[in-house]
Amino acid sequence: MKSVFERGFSRWASVIPVNFTETEDFGSADIKIGFYSGDHGDGEPFDGVLGVLAHAFSPQNGRFHFDRAETWTVDFESEKSRVAIDLESVATHEIGHILGLAHSSVKEAVMYPSLSPRRKKVDLKRDDVEGVQALYGPNPNFKFSSLMESDISSNRAVGLQIRPSRWATTLVVVVALIFSLWTR
Repeated sequence: MKSVFERGFSRWASVIPVNFTETEDFGSADIKIGFYSGDHGDGEPFDGVLGVLAHAFSPQNGRFHFDRAETWTVDFESEKSRVAIDLESVATHEIGHILGLAHSSVKEAVMYPSLSPRRKKVDLKRDDVEGVQALYGPNPNFKFSSLMESDISSNRAVGLQIRPSRWATTLVVVVALIFSLWTR
């Protein structure tokens, strides 16, 4: 499961000049990840299976919550449930919110506001990249030509929520996953 989050953070870091570093010190982490059910004290209660899958709060808040009621999977081959949700797809989407992005109107984009069960959507599209680069600037090692030509969209990301600031250069991350809550 840890590699799912590493890949999600890596995707975003590959396109912007931001580094994510895991820490053992939960209290000092900028991003705190967990699985919760129903009303869990943040004013955004979960609504059960196939409702709101997860939510994340914009920069400087850093809370990143998954709905424990979902059938989360990292492998559709081993999880046969018709309502299985790909953990990596949702994690990658929510990391976009942590970075300050709102939802996109481009259906193929990671930041599009919905994901069907048994669907994997982890590859950043041009819309995702342009949106996050508007906030943080480009990673000098990233080239748009690395995106597949079919991914190119004339749409721009909508509703960006923040401007870059000094805190954006390095975020310390803790993956605070409580395995007993995630496994049934």
